[in-house]
Amino acid sequence: MEEFDLDCVLQWRNSEHVRRYMYTRHQIQADEHRAWFSRKSIDPAWHLLIFEQDRVPQGYVSIHVAGPGGVAEWGFYAAPDAPKGAGKALGIDALDHCFSTLRLQRVWGQCLASNLASVRLHERMGFSREGELRNHHFNGQTYENVFWFGILAYEWPQARTRLLT
Repeated sequence: MEEFDLDCVLQWRNSEHVRRYMYTRHQIQADEHRAWFSRKSIDPAWHLLIFEQDRVPQGYVSIHVAGPGGVAEWGFYAAPDAPKGAGKALGIDALDHCFSTLRLQRVWGQCLASNLASVRLHERMGFSREGELRNHHFNGQTYENVFWFGILAYEWPQARTRLLT
């Protein structure tokens, strides 16, 4: 992700399609977004990526490497107007990057239990559901459960093959 991607990513992040499944659901302002990017883009633990298909931006991925040992948290979203299948392609590319380029041993993620598309994507990608935090997130009206997922480096090749066949 480069500075010229900021407007596009902000538009995606502020869309109702994406925002309704985030911990922070307010409309993010441009100055807040730029300050976030300024902090994260200089921190070597953060990898901010734009997923493209045929040179068209279709999604965003963040990978946060949590110290030594090769463990990272990922977060992602497809563009609200991304074509069907973009989430799967984004996931494959991101996990290839995690395990091949970054040489990670484990990738974990979390999502609201109500985000069924993300739950299904994690499961299809080969993640194991490792936990459920009950009433973990208050969305301003109700409490929501949060699922935790994880995948290990040695599990990815088989999961990847299954996804591509």
